[in-house]
Amino acid sequence: MALCARAPAAAFPKLREGSRRRTRCRASEAAVPVAEEGRLERPRWSGETPLSKIVGALISFKPLYNLMKVASRQVIISTAEKANVPWRVMSKEILESDVYQLFDELRNPNLVYPDYYLNPFHAYEEGNLSWLAASEAEAATMSIAKRAIPDASSIEEASQRVRGPWLSAIENHHLKYSGNKCEIKDILDIGCSVGVSSRFLAEKFPSASVVGLDLSPYFLAVAEYRQRKEGRKNQIRWVHANGEATGLPAKSFDLVSLAYVCHECPARAIVGLAKEAFRVLRPRGTIAITDNSPKSKVLQELSPVLFTLLKSTEPFLDEYYLLDLEEALRSAGFANVTAILTDPRHRTVTATVPFDKI
Repeated sequence: MALCARAPAAAFPKLREGSRRRTRCRASEAAVPVAEEGRLERPRWSGETPLSKIVGALISFKPLYNLMKVASRQVIISTAEKANVPWRVMSKEILESDVYQLFDELRNPNLVYPDYYLNPFHAYEEGNLSWLAASEAEAATMSIAKRAIPDASSIEEASQRVRGPWLSAIENHHLKYSGNKCEIKDILDIGCSVGVSSRFLAEKFPSASVVGLDLSPYFLAVAEYRQRKEGRKNQIRWVHANGEATGLPAKSFDLVSLAYVCHECPARAIVGLAKEAFRVLRPRGTIAITDNSPKSKVLQELSPVLFTLLKSTEPFLDEYYLLDLEEALRSAGFANVTAILTDPRHRTVTATVPFDKI
């Protein structure tokens, strides 16, 4: 699911790393706090730790789990409303629009959903396969952006300070390891949700053709609705498919992006996504994965209430935190694997397809 809503295209400065691998950036000429790593490899509340097992036991108790889902949803909506995100207005616009007509245009009736995708996600019993989830997705991601950058003066600023370093990390990695030998002409955004990340990529690389791919036809219908409403000149193409088996031609993209996707997947699916990205990328192409950082000081210091609510809506969070993502990329064939903390909560991991890929 995408993290934050669209903001106007803006220039973002290059990233800098300090002695503790800290990252700084500017937004709206405001001072930006340091994105800092914690002392642990991952939060104590994740993985196989005693604390994680206690939280897991609480979540497994159905009556308590149902209460947690409601509480988690209330926290997200409350954050949005406090930040002046018109949550209900945005959702109502989608639900009362002609978005339903786009559903059959984009849906692949032959697609078989992987078993993990049929789990409840984000306090929605149907997970990402519902109109309610699709109608609230963009407002939710705006809320999460503000939670990631709590001192931002506006949602737009929060969005810039989250998305800017991510896009810069992609550009800097590609220029360093691929340069002019592999211009970014074709982009695949796997797990594009309602198209927010796809739009950012299209704005960052305006001469490129962008394909947004997702398992949810509901999300894709909303993405196309937004695109038609905005009247984009360089149209993004939406594909309803599994990111582990896209059906797209081999060696057909220069950049594959997965923005805030992997923490929603079991480890085996993340490995499959990496292998498929390698297959569809051209030699010297770049993969970019941005998601929660296990080493984030902010995430490691979440309060017991917040991390319990978080885990109650993210069934595969433990698997994500336990997986060595960098090693998974190397095992898939990637080289030049690099990870950088691009905001207080998130890392961006980039890697390159070797030029001699067969």
